[in-house]
Amino acid sequence: MQTIESILPSPILQSAKNTYDAFRRLPQLPDAYLHPWRRESINRIKAFKDVHKGKRTFIIGNGPSLKQTDLTKLKNEFTFGLNRVYLLFPELGFTTTYFVSINDLVIEQCADEIATLSMPKFVAWHSNRHFKTLPADMMFLYTTYTGPKFSRDMTGRVWEGATVTNVALQLAFYMGFQQVILIGVDHNFTSKGDANKTVVSTGDDLNHFSANYFGKGFRWQLPDLDTSEIGYQKARDAYRKAGREVLDATIGGKLTIFPKVDYNSLF
Repeated sequence: MQTIESILPSPILQSAKNTYDAFRRLPQLPDAYLHPWRRESINRIKAFKDVHKGKRTFIIGNGPSLKQTDLTKLKNEFTFGLNRVYLLFPELGFTTTYFVSINDLVIEQCADEIATLSMPKFVAWHSNRHFKTLPADMMFLYTTYTGPKFSRDMTGRVWEGATVTNVALQLAFYMGFQQVILIGVDHNFTSKGDANKTVVSTGDDLNHFSANYFGKGFRWQLPDLDTSEIGYQKARDAYRKAGREVLDATIGGKLTIFPKVDYNSLF
């Protein structure tokens, strides 16, 4: 029996899926734009438009390759830290410039830790229920799992692209950064299984820079590398069109979307 996917031309099928996804998002819209926390977040986000125009920044993924990367070189650089990056801070002796987290499981289990971070924090609106108040310097982004696009306006809807790194790339673009450099984006996981499946860690975390990152008992989702690559391609194209660039300085990384550069050559 033929399926709808095999009968309909790809563009028509994708258009139908986008329409369905948009319809499903309708119930979220009032709070996403009218809730007091979101209204305050939108006002705060606007202050970051082109604030770093022409500058460079580093987006720090959390892969094992960070253990081979001299992060002390980043002390005076603009940086984006993701998810549990703060586990690095005591050893580093400094924090990242910005913090980003969009995964509901991560935010649910780490909300108290995230709330105490001192830098500007960008967190997914769909996880707002894990916070009792709107912390200082926190901004809720209206992110969605569906509706692929590269957002140039971070006050509106932002596609997650299956990884917080894609959201950080969109934030960096909004802030006006001319050059964005990825490190620790290994794009390679020892844990295998269905994309986005929720699993519980049974021991040390081998997929990140620390064994305690998703340590024993931590609930997390298996990666969706294919969808993340779609997001990376959109980011690459958006930056190129704007005369900007994204470079990949990850040591031994498996991602092939962005031009590679030697990390130590950047300093």
